[in-house]
Amino acid sequence: MAIPTSPKERNLNAAAVVPAAGRGERLGPGAPKALRELGGVPILVHAVRALTRSRAVALVVVAAPPGGVAEVAALLADHGLPGKDVRVVAGGATRQESVRLGLAAVPDDVDVVLVHDAARPLVPVEVVDAVVDAVRGGADAVVPAVPLADTVKRVDPRPGGGPEPVLDTPDRSVLRAVQTPQGFRREVLRSVHERALTEESAGSLPPITDDAGLVERFGGRVVVVPGHGEAFKVTRPLDLVLAEAVLARRRATDGF
Repeated sequence: MAIPTSPKERNLNAAAVVPAAGRGERLGPGAPKALRELGGVPILVHAVRALTRSRAVALVVVAAPPGGVAEVAALLADHGLPGKDVRVVAGGATRQESVRLGLAAVPDDVDVVLVHDAARPLVPVEVVDAVVDAVRGGADAVVPAVPLADTVKRVDPRPGGGPEPVLDTPDRSVLRAVQTPQGFRREVLRSVHERALTEESAGSLPPITDDAGLVERFGGRVVVVPGHGEAFKVTRPLDLVLAEAVLARRRATDGF
């Protein structure tokens, strides 16, 4: 799935797409998850700042709720991200559609594109850099990931709840929990999203929860680089408590 490109034709700076159009209902009622505050600053702002700390990232495109583009643009402007190009576009009804719309706003000469969850506000810059470096090194798609700490059981789900029969216990030593930002060669990401749109229209696309999964589905090669414990996703109220603790420690020790 590699797409030959002359180094003279490539822009080795990276762009990042942040889909932030979802409501994040598992975090509870209120504002969309990306606009909830962490340490007095919206989660989305933390996520964008985390990306802009990488010298490799020259552009961040945020896919906002369709009716909230002006609000999100003003929010990012108010918090200041000097020296970086941050753009806001209207996202879609699904994460996949938001990524596709964000990608359309990335200049054609940018060869490396990251996709980052707005709900991962504390990803360290070394993870961002490792993903970019691996794409620059020739990988079609790159995901940061961490080993599993818990034993995992594969079960036969029971609709409506109740005890679920265990089918087997996978070897967790070969399993990884995937994080973001995920990195891609731009043409690879564009191609798999176009193919996914075709299959989606035909009703033949199974549920896929990340962009690297699309690359896998259409025959591309995905590689893993080390993730980080602080790149966790803020999904539930308990995650927000943990994120507040991490942020407080960073501010106390690093002036973050």
